[in-house]
Order: sequence, then C-alpha cells, then structure tokens
Amino acid sequence: MRTFRDAKAMARCLRAEMVRRQMALSHAECLEIVAAQFGAADWNVLAAKIGAETSDKPDVGRAVTFDPAIPILRIFDVKKAKEFYLDFLGFALAWEHRFEEDLPLYAEVSRSGLTLHLSEHHGDASPGATIFVPMGGIDAFRQELLAKNYSYARPGIENVPWGRVMQIADPFGNRLRFCERKP
Repeated sequence: MRTFRDAKAMARCLRAEMVRRQMALSHAECLEIVAAQFGAADWNVLAAKIGAETSDKPDVGRAVTFDPAIPILRIFDVKKAKEFYLDFLGFALAWEHRFEEDLPLYAEVSRSGLTLHLSEHHGDASPGATIFVPMGGIDAFRQELLAKNYSYARPGIENVPWGRVMQIADPFGNRLRFCERKP
C-alpha cells in the first residue's frame, strides 16, 4: 500500500493514466490532486511533510518495525521447483529473475500471505533448511494436497504440544513445517 512518501510516484501514475485517457493534466495539477487525497491543503504542505520524514536527521522517536521475513530456499531444478511449489502446494509465481538466460533463477512465490524466495544461486541458502509456517485450515490444506496425487508427498498431520503440524519436504531437501497452533 502506498503512503504519502510515494506521492510523486502517484502523481506520475495519475498523469500517465490521464494522458492514456486523453485528458490533459500538468504534473503540477497531478501533484495537487495527490496532496488533496492525503488531506493536505496543497502540494507544498505535503512536500514539507515528506521532507521532514526523509531528512538526514536520525528519527529517534520513530518505532522500529519489521515486515514478515521471506525465507530463501535453495533449489536445483526449475521444473521440479515449479511442479512442487506451484502445481502441488498451490503457490502463485510473483516474479522470476535471471541476470542472463543461462544463469541461475531467483524467483518469488506466494500463497495466502506466505511469501518464499526460491534460488538456484550458490550461497543464497543451504539445502536442507526447515521453515516454520503458522497457519489456519491445516485439515483443508492437507485434503487439497492429497487430492492432487503428487507422487512424492502424501502429507500427514501430527499432534504436538503447541498444535498440529504437517511437514512436507521439497525435491531439494528443504522442509516446510506447517503448523496450526493451539488457541
């Protein structure tokens, strides 16, 4: 989600969209519209707020926040990785990157709030990692997976003191430990 720090980019997007719709607005007019959307009296007021947020002064009063971590899992075969993560587990491919066509793949997959990075790059991650994934609906997820008849995994659910766990190994020795915690 964009914040006021993205105001200039938002104004550029607005102007591009207006040009596409054959409606002429200057960049300055777009900046004023974006400022109004953020409740600022005009662009100068919003620009001052942006400047105060991005100044070189240390922001001592600002709380430290972290976004959810994104585990990086080592893969060795793109076809097998896509078969496992996309076809079997039901993740969607967000993007993939190679510096050149014949170089290693680095990709992002996601499903229901869980994001993973998959990498063929040596040194990005060690094969055989385990990631712990808190989740809800573990029984439905298991049934969905079993219905796919994936040749290399028939996951079961284990009761543990902290909840119910379903562990699945990918084709590269990485383990995904899905856990529906006890309330």
